[in-house]
Amino acid sequence: MEYLITNNIFFMEKLKSRVTFANRTSRTSGLSFSEPDWVSCTLGVFLCQGCSLIHRSIPHISRLKSIQQDSWETEEFITSVGNAVANAKYEQSVPPFYYRPTHSDCRVLREQWVRAKYERQEFMYIEKQEPYSAGYREGFLWKRGRDNGQFLSRRFILSEREGALKYFNKQDAREPKAVMRIETLNATFQPAKIGNPCGLQITYLKDNSTRNIFVYHEDSKEMVDWFNAIRAARFHYHQVAFPGASDTDLIPKLTRSFMKEGYMEKTGPKHTEGFKKRWFTMDDRRLMYFKDPLDAYARGEVFIGSKENSYKVLPGLPPSTQGYHWQHGITIVTPDRKFLFACETEAEQKDWIAAFQRVVNRPMHPQEYAVEAHFKHKP
Repeated sequence: MEYLITNNIFFMEKLKSRVTFANRTSRTSGLSFSEPDWVSCTLGVFLCQGCSLIHRSIPHISRLKSIQQDSWETEEFITSVGNAVANAKYEQSVPPFYYRPTHSDCRVLREQWVRAKYERQEFMYIEKQEPYSAGYREGFLWKRGRDNGQFLSRRFILSEREGALKYFNKQDAREPKAVMRIETLNATFQPAKIGNPCGLQITYLKDNSTRNIFVYHEDSKEMVDWFNAIRAARFHYHQVAFPGASDTDLIPKLTRSFMKEGYMEKTGPKHTEGFKKRWFTMDDRRLMYFKDPLDAYARGEVFIGSKENSYKVLPGLPPSTQGYHWQHGITIVTPDRKFLFACETEAEQKDWIAAFQRVVNRPMHPQEYAVEAHFKHKP
């Protein structure tokens, strides 16, 4: 027993040094940079607490041991592998468009990354990537109705050749109900908002206004494959649109999460109208407000430019502001008018101001001037 304890102490020192090395140089299972607490003895990788919960769902692939609490033997597999070696094996052919989740992403994205990487070994065998890399995908998704809020099964077709994502109201319909151009398409997982762990919000521009559709599928792999198929289509579109751009330049353009969402109150352009509670979504430079978070169309959109173009974000409201409203105000100054908002709490006010300020501090791209011009001429 004393000999085993000595060996365990010796091994734990080696393990601690390897944890430090792995933490400095490599991702823990590809999901985060959190301090590792666990080890997958079968895969030879260090895991943070969040990743370990996902690995427990694939016990036939990954057997876990605690770094601190479990006993160890010097011949353990981990001493000869580690995250860098494992990633070189299991991530050897990750498509550039495939979304690599972080610890802050939803459970579905994180779990399907782990399963794709270790269980299905999709990044070792390219032929297994066909569901999201073929340039064409067809299937049924549950889509929320715009008027009645019911989720109904709808046929979706994504075609890179046609440059569009389409859906059909009837199974045998020849004409699509909607055509969403890949050029303006975005997709982001919204499980809490939609009320389903696989809930996906798809947005696109229709007449230069944002349109939302909300979908889900019972199979989480199916939903993540749709998400990555959209990213693949966007990636190939941008490769043509920007032929000199590197993969690193293109990847941030594929899909984006909203900068911030939540309730605020707003008043009208005369600042004499009553304040109304609305759901706000900050999508890059578009600030949209809805009566309900699941509305298909925004009640209004505000373009937020840069400080070089006379856009400003100020805490508080003008002294002349009328009507009852929440106490924590925000004023957005644009070249044409002021927009007045109010938050329920000081914390929310600070979060919104920080989000607005990040946008205002960022110089505008040439394409964004065209978007700004459209907003100015919007009826």
